[in-house]
Parts: sequence; C-alpha cells; structure tokens
Amino acid sequence: MFSLQELLDIVIMTLALGFIFKDVFLPRRAVINTENYDPIAHYRSLGTRYDMHGFVLGMMIAGPAVLFHELGHKLVAMGFGMSAEFHAAYFWLGLGVILKLMNFGFIFFVPAYVSIMGATTPLQSSAIAFAGPAVNLILFLVPWLLLKNKAFVKRHKKYLALMVLTSRINIFLFIFNMLPIPMFDGWKVYSGVIQGLF
Repeated sequence: MFSLQELLDIVIMTLALGFIFKDVFLPRRAVINTENYDPIAHYRSLGTRYDMHGFVLGMMIAGPAVLFHELGHKLVAMGFGMSAEFHAAYFWLGLGVILKLMNFGFIFFVPAYVSIMGATTPLQSSAIAFAGPAVNLILFLVPWLLLKNKAFVKRHKKYLALMVLTSRINIFLFIFNMLPIPMFDGWKVYSGVIQGLF
C-alpha cells in the first residue's frame, strides 16, 4: 500500500509541518521586533522546552490534517482501480521553512500531493477530489461533536485544547480546499459533477 519513498515523504512532511507550525498553536511569548530580527539568533532557541512543545504540537495537529487529506485522495483513487502515490512537495515545504525562518506572518504552501495514474470518468474524478476535504470534514466533526458532550469534556480536560485546534485546522482545510479555484480540490469536485451530470 505504501512504498518506502512514500513513508519517507510522510516523515519529512510531518517534520517540516512541525517546524512551520511550531508557534502557531501556542500562546505568543512576545512580539518580535521585525526591524532588528535575526532569524539565526531567533532559531538558536529551537531546543528550548517551549519551542519543542510547539514543534510536537505542530506535528500532531497539522501533520495528520494534511496526511489524512492526501490519503483520502489516494485510497479513493485506488478503490477505483487506479495507481496513486503520496509525495511530499519538497519545493513548497522548503519554501515554507524559508518563509518561517524569515518570520513571514502568513505562509501559503502545498505540503503534499497524490499523483494518480489511470483513466477516470468525471464523477470518479470528482469523488477522488472530494475525498481529501471529506476527511478534513470528518476530522472536524468528530472532535466538535465530542466537545458538545459535557461528560466527555469533564473526563478528558487535558485533551480539550488539542481537540479544539484539530477541529479548527480541519474545518479551515475543508473550506479552503472546496473553493472553486482552478487547481484546488473544489474546482475538480464541481467541474467533475457538472461534466458528469450534463
């Protein structure tokens, strides 16, 4: 099901996402003065407990959101009898790491993709494209519904922040990927449905 290269790509992508998102899910320590910002001096503190905690949180929250999204595409394509392979987007991951080192406030990048080989009908193509965002929707709904259960919240207080952040990143990925913009999943979903029906 997974080649050695795919497993390596998963590990590298997860580590890169952990670094890129290492301070996104933590409270801010202090505002960085961008006028005198020295990225090398700033990232010498990567080994501190604060930064390592953020790195692990980044891997735990962003990593699965992206990985399971791409695996949704892969598994549905394979279900239709096609060949599908997971790839880390090394150029984009590298760009994301560089932008993080430069302290950019907003980083847009594509961490991974699935290459699919084989002929598809428009509706199959639409289903494959929707599979990724659908996984993000499920990863949003499960923690969101659990957080509505007061008994669950009382028993699992130490996991609440992780669940809230997981639900938030996944609903963002669902909405973002379903936008009808060329090259986005949403464009493939809508165009496949329209071609298949009309």
